[in-house]
Amino acid sequence: MNQVSSSAIPASTSAQKLAPPQDASQEKSATEQQTATRQRPQLIKKAAMTVIVDSVDKSVDAVSKIVAQKQGDVIKLEQKQAKDDDARQTATIQLRVPQNSLEITLNELAKLGKVESRNISAQDVGDQLVDFQARLGNLRKTEANLQKIMDRAGSIKDVLNVSNELSNIRESIEQIDAQLKSLQNQVSYSTITINLEAVLADNKQGRDFGSQIQQTWSNSTHSVGSFTTGLLNLCIWLMVYSPYLLVITASIYGFNHWRSSHQPVAPTRPGDSE
Repeated sequence: MNQVSSSAIPASTSAQKLAPPQDASQEKSATEQQTATRQRPQLIKKAAMTVIVDSVDKSVDAVSKIVAQKQGDVIKLEQKQAKDDDARQTATIQLRVPQNSLEITLNELAKLGKVESRNISAQDVGDQLVDFQARLGNLRKTEANLQKIMDRAGSIKDVLNVSNELSNIRESIEQIDAQLKSLQNQVSYSTITINLEAVLADNKQGRDFGSQIQQTWSNSTHSVGSFTTGLLNLCIWLMVYSPYLLVITASIYGFNHWRSSHQPVAPTRPGDSE
């Protein structure tokens, strides 16, 4: 393994010497692409917002329609149902839309209800894109040079050395190309995380006196029902265990009667009869 690695290094060096100069138009095109990348802001934008809505289910459907209209995708949906009257139904949706449609999409989502919070963050990755493009270009030049050397190589040893170096170069190209495409995709599409929260019944404005009375009546009847159910359960338990209770009661009564009947009678004194 050490012999192959040491011989692969001069093969790469010789590849750069034997390779013909790159076409001027290709160098100019690569330079223009890197210059354009530097001039245009390459931003990864992310947004988050919380909206209070009347119906979470209807709002989830509305979000899906808005995203489809903007040529975006829903990445994740997490919905929680309210367990009681004091809790609220919620839904968290993560979606992606083209970056040029970010502001329009946020404005459309804001119309679903009352916006409680909204924020946008941006990260400039222009330098990383330029670096990846430059490294990728150099690696592809080296790949082409090694391929030419491999085509001319005579001995099996030289072919193996160049092939090993060529394999390493291509692996590096695949890694950097994947990172470059991932960054470009994040720049092209923005991520939005929207939290939908249902309005609590107790917090609704304009709740009239009749609704309060109705709620009080409902609570009181529920309490009476629970008390009645408890009494019925107690009666059922007593009925089930009544035979045992009767046996225990009869045993206690019999024991007391037997004890009283077998107690010795105190002797009477002569003076007591007078």
